[in-house]
Amino acid sequence: MAMQEINFDGIIGPSHNYAGLSLGNLAATGNAGNTSAPRAAALQGIAKMRANLDLGLAQGIFLPHDRPDERWLAALGTEMAHASLALRANAFSASPMWAANAATVSPAPDTADGRCHLSVANLVTMPHRSHEWEGTLAQLKLAFADQRAFSVHGPIPAPFGDEGAANHMRLCARHDAAGVEVFVYGEAGGPFPARQHRQASEAIARLHGLDPACTFFVQQSPEAIAAGAFHNDVVAVANEHVLFAHELAFADKAAFYAALTAALRQVEIIEVPVSAVSLEDAISSYLFNAQLVTLPDGGGMALILPTEARDNPRVWAYLEGLVASNGPIRRLIPVDVRESMANGGGPACLRLRVVADPATIDPRFLVDHARLDRMAAIISAHWPAQIGQDDLGQARLWLAVRNARAALLAALDLSELS
Repeated sequence: MAMQEINFDGIIGPSHNYAGLSLGNLAATGNAGNTSAPRAAALQGIAKMRANLDLGLAQGIFLPHDRPDERWLAALGTEMAHASLALRANAFSASPMWAANAATVSPAPDTADGRCHLSVANLVTMPHRSHEWEGTLAQLKLAFADQRAFSVHGPIPAPFGDEGAANHMRLCARHDAAGVEVFVYGEAGGPFPARQHRQASEAIARLHGLDPACTFFVQQSPEAIAAGAFHNDVVAVANEHVLFAHELAFADKAAFYAALTAALRQVEIIEVPVSAVSLEDAISSYLFNAQLVTLPDGGGMALILPTEARDNPRVWAYLEGLVASNGPIRRLIPVDVRESMANGGGPACLRLRVVADPATIDPRFLVDHARLDRMAAIISAHWPAQIGQDDLGQARLWLAVRNARAALLAALDLSELS
């Protein structure tokens, strides 16, 4: 098998709006009520994928979900026309765009049966995300339908909260080699909910057939959660043999680092000290919510960062020093995803990493420049230019959003997801 890492980005949907539904996500709640720009948001995501292709990286997509979610409202005994403002906003959310929360992925080299395992996240902690999993699971089953190569699992039962790859890291000598999988969980008790339950992570590890000797369950620092690090990927990111993390990311970093070093002798831990980058700066700039990728030209690793990291002088000074140190991270690549950032998600939130042979994946979920051109044309023609909070009650907007999604699915020959 010619296995490689493929980044699957969520297309920012036509219902993208700023309802401020995500408690603990400071950007999302801070921008609540503002006017969003769905068309610009989606085109920013397309531009990020184009840049990844230009780097020689493999790129896939996940599609927006049906919005507003009338089936979810019907289960609550109402409909969009008569729902409360709160339920209406929860039914209209475009949050499936953040594909890092779509699933947890264990590549074939790590699993007992030699297949890549994907467990769809239940996202039960937040109402607006709790009804995503069915639409996500339908796409996972379609994209990864080859049962010789993949095993797709349903959600972990409630009440055990699971938020997918945003709380999961994998370290290895190279992507196609057996690795170490790290599940990061939170404990309740602070001002914001801890979204990833240890029980959910342990269940996924069992379902994926992971080697207990190469599987770690690590508690996220309560201080980080209280500061607004609602997922681990806001304070840490890993790629191959490199762990890039904030000094305050983990509750017991000494024990974790010791165990990790013992399990993977090649590991390089790059810890950003709080004296250089505060938690506040790390979270506001989304320094760690970057795509840490291996460049295919042998040029080491690159951080694909939001432009907000470049705009913060303390963060950028640290990063320039990091690159100058001649370590494994050799390039800094800022990308403009401001619309996603204003809703609480950076470059890493928008993608799910899957290590697999591209030949085993439904090709409709893989993209090249021509396919991105086709998508950009549909988005430019059909996505709303703006959505204000007062617009959420307009039936004409609901119809426009549905028609926009249908046009994209038709253009990509994926109308079966309608």
